[in-house]
Amino acid sequence: MTADPAAEAGRLQMQFDDNSLLAQLFGERDANLGRIERQLGVSLVSRGNRLAISGPTARIDVAKTALSALYQRLQRGLEVDAAAVDAAVKLAATRPGHRELWGEGEEIRTRKRRIAARSANQAAYIRALREHELVFGLGPAGTGKTYLAVATAVDMMMNGTVERIVLSRPAVEAGERLGFLPGDLREKVDPYLRPLYDALYDMLPGEQVMKRLDSGEIEIAPLAFMRGRTLANAFVILDEAQNTTPVQMKMFLTRLGEHARMAVTGDLSQVDLPGGAHSGLRDALDTLAGVEGIGVVEFTEADVVRHPLVARIVRAYDQRDRKRHGPRSKR
Repeated sequence: MTADPAAEAGRLQMQFDDNSLLAQLFGERDANLGRIERQLGVSLVSRGNRLAISGPTARIDVAKTALSALYQRLQRGLEVDAAAVDAAVKLAATRPGHRELWGEGEEIRTRKRRIAARSANQAAYIRALREHELVFGLGPAGTGKTYLAVATAVDMMMNGTVERIVLSRPAVEAGERLGFLPGDLREKVDPYLRPLYDALYDMLPGEQVMKRLDSGEIEIAPLAFMRGRTLANAFVILDEAQNTTPVQMKMFLTRLGEHARMAVTGDLSQVDLPGGAHSGLRDALDTLAGVEGIGVVEFTEADVVRHPLVARIVRAYDQRDRKRHGPRSKR
């Protein structure tokens, strides 16, 4: 693939070497090109293995970077769908001119799929999960905090970096009064841990998930059942951590054992603790600020990768909260 360096201002021409990949790159009826045009306000016209890009110069650079990355993705045998196109455009906007948007440490391989970062913050988060023993992922729903942590955990278990995965959430309410719910332990907590199950089934075949749950290689349990344990050789994830108390959070963090990793995810704008109780997640961030070996990645509505309307909903609520309470602190 080559680009004409002498293209006139406002117009650039790209040329691709492998015609067999162009149908996937451009999309059915050029749907992927249309998606890029709408997002960047550029014009994309294809003729054979050539693609002309015209529009504002800065946006041409973003389109070229995104298309180059998507073409390289196809060359590596990865799919290009609408989500990948959106991710490429987002990443290209933050890394214009970069030849490689998805770096060495920014893709996750599981048994069912390969997962690539869809924003610069997601890329930083994946790197942090691989490089740090404890990582806090903060931000609104739909930014991939939990999904990417589960994917990284599955990847590390499959390659032998860790021996098992432990997934936890505060269940029901801050007091976790599970005894009042009918059924055995799994029946009591399953409704509250369902998002973690959903992520697992996205990464592994269903029979493997069940087999590993039965063998203990994958454990899903409410936070209340972490007390008194030392979690070694494991990747441990605490989801919805904003709904922990400071005592619960300290208890959880001190479960970290030898050769273990921890990911703590939560949204500080969605604290559901009764009576205005102080969030253990906020307390941990304040207490551990500057402690070596801890990674913190903060997501915004720009990182939302669900339906585009979700990002607009998050933005609207944030704007309302800022009007009511003034600008929120980073933590």
